[in-house]
Formats: sequence, structure tokens, C-alpha cells
Amino acid sequence: MRLHKALLLSSTFIITTSFMVVPESPAGTGTMIKKEGIESRNEEWAKHFPLQYNSWKQTSQSEKIIDMLEKKPQLAVIWAGYGFAKDYNAPRGHYYALQDNINTLRTGAPVGPITGPMPTACWSCKSPDVPRMMEKDGELEFFTGKWAKYGPEIVNTIGCGDCHDSQTGGMALSRDYLKRGLEASGVKLDEITKNDMRSLVCAQCHSEYYFKKTPWEDKDGNKKVAKVVTFPWDNGLSAEEMEAYYDDIQFKDWTHKISRAPMLKAQHPGYEIFKTGIHARRDVSCADCHMPSSVEDGETYTNHNIQNPLDDIDNTCLSCHDQSEEEFRTVVEQKLQRKEQLMEIAMDNLAKAHLEAGKAWELGATEEDMADILQDIRHGQWRWDYSIASHASFFHAPEETLRLLAVSNELAQTARLKLVKVLAKYGDIAYMAPDFTTKEKAQALAGVPLAKLVEEKKRFKATLVKEWEKQAVKNGVLNMDSRKGMSDKSSYSN
Repeated sequence: MRLHKALLLSSTFIITTSFMVVPESPAGTGTMIKKEGIESRNEEWAKHFPLQYNSWKQTSQSEKIIDMLEKKPQLAVIWAGYGFAKDYNAPRGHYYALQDNINTLRTGAPVGPITGPMPTACWSCKSPDVPRMMEKDGELEFFTGKWAKYGPEIVNTIGCGDCHDSQTGGMALSRDYLKRGLEASGVKLDEITKNDMRSLVCAQCHSEYYFKKTPWEDKDGNKKVAKVVTFPWDNGLSAEEMEAYYDDIQFKDWTHKISRAPMLKAQHPGYEIFKTGIHARRDVSCADCHMPSSVEDGETYTNHNIQNPLDDIDNTCLSCHDQSEEEFRTVVEQKLQRKEQLMEIAMDNLAKAHLEAGKAWELGATEEDMADILQDIRHGQWRWDYSIASHASFFHAPEETLRLLAVSNELAQTARLKLVKVLAKYGDIAYMAPDFTTKEKAQALAGVPLAKLVEEKKRFKATLVKEWEKQAVKNGVLNMDSRKGMSDKSSYSN
């Protein structure tokens, strides 16, 4: 059932102000999955919610690997010196989230619990074992140390325990860092509605964050530093407001390997950019479009095959948009084409700005020469990244996406114009950025030793990962039957 309280007419769409009646779980509220603690094994939830579980398992059908560095090689230059220049694929279904985190070259090839390039925080959005371990060890201990520390514990992929309370079966926020972010942005947690929750459980992972270095002392008096997932929402959720937050604390995710710019990397601010769009203003939730109601054997339930709404357009978009499927798809395709065109222009100019800045340093440019240029590059790339890292931004908030891409391109071009003067000052008036039109050429410019990284990753998967699995099974936190039929694809081994 859909509730149509009022209609908003526009030149393109008809959108309702209230979207759908939320069906209760088949067992009603108060379904206990586990008496105490967090049940992270998804198959245990299946005993109580088989329809939801079976639909969730369908996310395993979204298994295709799309190598974005091959598709858009500018990315390797734009991210030079950062993990994403090594490996970056389009997101797959939730069923593969944990596997993709283990497979990606970004997480490296640790040989033990204290080795490898990434902190424990890199597990944060990949598994219901994360809140389980936060509850067991404490949040600060969880965020202390290396990613490999929790290899034998973080073994169940994104699922039921991420969004639902194990004692009641109801929706719940399992990550306290989202709660802190909401409070910092002015949200009162006790005023959150059920419809709000249908987006906020998604926002736990589909949001921008950084790792805040947080000194602390354990019960034995040992001084430690945790890298705590933190949402930069103190000033607000817009790109500019988060940028101001980062600038105020002089934060950088990394120093660009070529341009030396102090860079920001947007993670996946889907919730933030969604909040700027028409759907959010009409009180539509994430679940309304990505998890529509289904009926099976006379029972109505929320479909957990989280996917592109266009894959089930009759039950999603066309429930509210008064258009034919053909017309609606045409409109969406036009929006996507506009975004793609502006995105490509911005990426090209950002990549060239990095390369031209690198040349300027090589010729002898000074910090004074480069300060304003590096700030333009930082701000331009942040807006580009914010606008596209949420993947479906062109659909969630098309106008905001296009605005940000336009401003990003302007800042990149401004940086390049300033670089013309700097390059001329040091005797080079004819410099042309080198060719980066293929993944191989772009990664070479970024200094990515791809063959070495792949060899190390394969060795890691054949050794330490196997030990993790054995230990997890022995400890009763992993049922290997839950992985039956799971493919093991990656950008380097399809």
C-alpha cells in the first residue's frame, strides 16, 4: 500500500510527500534472535525471518567486477599516493562486501595481526561482526591497531545485525559514531522517527567519515591511539560545510604523490547528498526505493535484495512517478549523461593540474608559489569526489551533483591557469601533461607497482586468510555453509 497525501507537480515528475506504509516483521516486534549481545551470523536470523533472508541472499547475484581504474584511468592520477590508485571497483551486492574488502589491493597483504597498511577502522562498514566486537572489546580498543588484528573475527558480511537489534528484531543503529555525528549536526536522537530510521540504518555506512586520532588509556594503564570513525557533520552535511570542518582542523587524508597537495578523500557520502535532494525533502526514505515491499505466500515483507531501483521499477519509481517506464528511463539516462560529461571534464582537469603541479615542483617552485594552487586542487577534487563517491548522486540529487561538478571544474581550471604562470616563471612555457588514457599509463605516473601488489595479495589470501577462516569456524563465529556458491572475483583475478 502507498499513501498519497499530496502531490508535488514539476515539469518532469510527480512525487508524493509520503511514500509507503512500513510493513511490520512477520513475527511482529519483539522477536528475540539472541538473548544477549549481537547475533552477527545472518543464517541465524533466517530462522525467524526467512523471506527477508532469502531476498537478502539475492544480493549475491550482483557479482560482476567493474574495474573503475580501467574504465576511468584519470582516477589513478587523481589518487596518486593513496590506496584507491591501486584498486577501485564499482560496488557489488552486500553479499560480497566483506570479500571485496579482503580482496582489494587497498587493504594490502598483512602477514600477521600487527602488519599491513590499514587500521582496524577499515572493517567498520563491512560486517555485523563489527558492532559485536565493539561491544566485546570496547569501541576504542576496536579502533586501535591494524586491520589484520580482527581478521579471524570479522567474518560475516553485511547483514541483519548491522541494522536490527538482536533482542527485539527492530531497526537499530549499531554504530555509535553515527549517533555522535547526528548529535553534532543538531539531531536529537530521541526524536528520530521510524521513517527516519529507514534511512539512518543505511547512513551508518553510506556517509562521509574520517579516522580521528584519539589518545586513550586501557584498563592496564597502557597509552594507546585509536583511529575512530568520525562524521564531519559539526557544520552541516553539505560539501562546503564538511570542507570547512576539515580545513579548520587542518586535516588531510594524504599528501598527493605528484602535486604534494594536502588531499581529502570522500568515502561514500550517499546519505548527505541524498538529504539535499527532492526525495529527502518529500520524506522518502532509502528503504522506500531500495527495499520495496514484496508479497509472497500472502505475506507482505520488506525486500532485502538491496539494488538499483530501476531493476524493479514497477515497485519503486513508478509507484509515485506518473510516467511510462520508457519515459522515466529516458529522463534518468539524460541525467546520467549530463553527470558523466561534467565528471569526465572535471577529472581530466584535476589530473592535469596534479601533473602540472608536479612539474612546477620539479622546476624549482617554492611553497609560496604553490600554496594557493594546492588549495584550489584540494577544494576542487573534494567537490568532485563528494559529488560522485555516493554512486547514485545523479539520481538522489541531480542538481546538487551537477553544481558541485561545475564548481570542481572551475577550481581545477583556476589551478591550471595559475600553474601556467608558475611554469613560465621557471622557464617552461610549453609543458604538456603526459598521457594517462589507460590504466597502465595512469598507474605508472602514480607510481603503483601493480604486479608486486597482486602477487603479495594472492599470497596473503592463500595463507593468512585461510587461517582466519579456520579460527573463525573453530570459535563458532563463522559457518562456512554461508559462503557456498560465493565467487571470488577481483579486478586482478576474474
